[in-house]
Amino acid sequence: MSNSGKYILIIAEKPTAMKKIASSLAEKGSLKQKEIGDVKYFEFKRNGKKHIVVSAVGHLFNLDVKDKSKGWIYPVFEAIWRPSFLVKKSSLFSKKYFEVIKKLAKDAKEVIIATDYDVEGSVIGYNILRFLLNRKEAKRMKFSTLTKDELIQAYENLTSLNKGQIEAGLTRHYLDWLWGINLTRALTLSLKNNGKKVFSMISTGRVQGPALSLLFEREQQIKKFIPKPYWEIYAKIKIGNKVYLANFEIPKIWKEDEMKKIQKELKKVKKGIVVEIRKKKYKQKPPVPFNTTDLQTEAYSQFKFSPSQTMSIAENLYQRGYISYPRSSSQKLPPSINYKKIISSLAKIKSYSSFAKQLLAKKELKPNEGKKDDPAHPAVYATQEIPDLSKLSKRERKLYDLIARRTLAVFGDFAIRESIHVLIEVNGKKFVLVGKKTLEEGWTKIYKPYMKLDEIELPELKKGQEVKIEKIEIVRKETQPPARYSQGSIIKELEKRNLGTKATRAEILRTLYDRGYISGKSIVVSKIGEAVVKILKKFSPLVLSEKLTRKFEEEMELVFNGKKSKEEVIEEAKKVLKEILEEFKKNEIKIGKELSESIIKVRESSKILGKCPKCGGDLIILRSKKTKKFFVGCSNYPKCNAAYPLPQNARIEPTGKVCEFCGTPIIRVYRKGKRPFQMCLDPNCPSKKDWN
Repeated sequence: MSNSGKYILIIAEKPTAMKKIASSLAEKGSLKQKEIGDVKYFEFKRNGKKHIVVSAVGHLFNLDVKDKSKGWIYPVFEAIWRPSFLVKKSSLFSKKYFEVIKKLAKDAKEVIIATDYDVEGSVIGYNILRFLLNRKEAKRMKFSTLTKDELIQAYENLTSLNKGQIEAGLTRHYLDWLWGINLTRALTLSLKNNGKKVFSMISTGRVQGPALSLLFEREQQIKKFIPKPYWEIYAKIKIGNKVYLANFEIPKIWKEDEMKKIQKELKKVKKGIVVEIRKKKYKQKPPVPFNTTDLQTEAYSQFKFSPSQTMSIAENLYQRGYISYPRSSSQKLPPSINYKKIISSLAKIKSYSSFAKQLLAKKELKPNEGKKDDPAHPAVYATQEIPDLSKLSKRERKLYDLIARRTLAVFGDFAIRESIHVLIEVNGKKFVLVGKKTLEEGWTKIYKPYMKLDEIELPELKKGQEVKIEKIEIVRKETQPPARYSQGSIIKELEKRNLGTKATRAEILRTLYDRGYISGKSIVVSKIGEAVVKILKKFSPLVLSEKLTRKFEEEMELVFNGKKSKEEVIEEAKKVLKEILEEFKKNEIKIGKELSESIIKVRESSKILGKCPKCGGDLIILRSKKTKKFFVGCSNYPKCNAAYPLPQNARIEPTGKVCEFCGTPIIRVYRKGKRPFQMCLDPNCPSKKDWN
């Protein structure tokens, strides 16, 4: 293709980014919005040269089976990139953007890729370049925020395409496609071909399998856990008009006879003596800047946002220029982002003003940084572009406030705290009173909404002072099983084990929810999720291997750094996958039989929603022959005529709970694209009087 065109073409990843780029780079009075059909693009001049900015809508190309004539079989190893609208029905909307870029590319003399500067953004831009524009080379804009200053700087310092990013991204796409399509087909076909007439789409993937296995292992630990009893001993000590709780010197007593011996020795004591007072001042460092995982974990902890919700909200804030790129492994903020400018801008927001001004008065602005780094982007921070908070949604305001306060807090002074330990002797036994207080707030002043500092005031006491013992309290407790993972803690665990990436972990978790393999905020593995893990452990343990998944993550890092070729890694993956699929083929009937039996059990048990409040029978999901609608009826029909309507076009699950108002079982309702909700079965229940 000839490159003697009329203008410079800039390719953005999304329409909002396109608009930001155009308005930031345009010379005064030169910006024009144009349309082809209902797809907008921008034309402007810079340095006297005509530019056109056009937008993709994420990926315009997806991997697909090269030869579809063979039907739905496995293994399939040959893939081809096709326009997304030809691969997935959900991507039909992308066709018009595809056509507009293709049309505008014809007269482009130069191309600049301005997609997100990461692995995914590089693949999006590179595929457009080679398949739509039929070119091999382009310039690259590298930016971490969609602010005017940074976009101008990125334009004036154009780089070449990052080959490592592109090759690593293409490798990841191929590996995920190979694993996903082959394992999903193998599982689903084993179910279909076993003769039991049970059909369900059963999927797993390269990271999805090990992630589900990790959750399953925790589930097994909880089920197998045997609690052990122990005792804690406290002394209620009255000083002045207040009663304080002092802990026994041994935190847990494991033997009952030992507990009884101590109980006997302390039975009639009425006083104690202060034998030691230890005061210690210590510094509490500011937090480190957010990387993606830290942001997801904190947003879940503070607001119960799922990791995918956090990324969606953060992406919206980034696209409008209010925060930096939200997919970063870094916990560092380089001086090049201009600390002073950012803090000066944040000072314009009333709730941050006084703290920001204190920071600006410091001789030096130096952030407290973490160890983790990312060659592509700094940590996530609030930029100098300040939003109109009234125009943000409630969730956007919450996440922006968290990021803005964290951005300021990392520059704050240490908090100075004091701990006080008072040792009290009671009949030869020692108890400890613990006090804590803040002497200087430092960075905690701005981050206070998102942290809890224990403030335990103790009265002034002196060594040798006598104190009154009101009561010795002995509490029997039991050891607890490991806590279930939350959406925040599992993301952290996946990062720790190097499973998935900062950009994919939230999506993997969402897929496990969507497939019905897991449920709840405190994550429970469903019966079907358990069945998939057990069957894979038995017949194809490599699919669940963390070691194998981690190995390929490391291989992709080598591709990124130019130490290994994409082709080498893909061939290696095919070899491993071939071995896995051969085992599948050998055991297809057994796998199908066990899967179908599990699914039948799950379906039967999920039909029982609870006990009938009228007769005590089972309330079961049924389908009307007349209306074809699902409803709930009693297993004791016709003796009992209890019946309740159900939401249609939804997945219904029992919760094991009963409504306190009407006594009917509470169910959980799942609808595609909507948040699950709970409701009782009785439509006339008083709890529903405010429902529309």
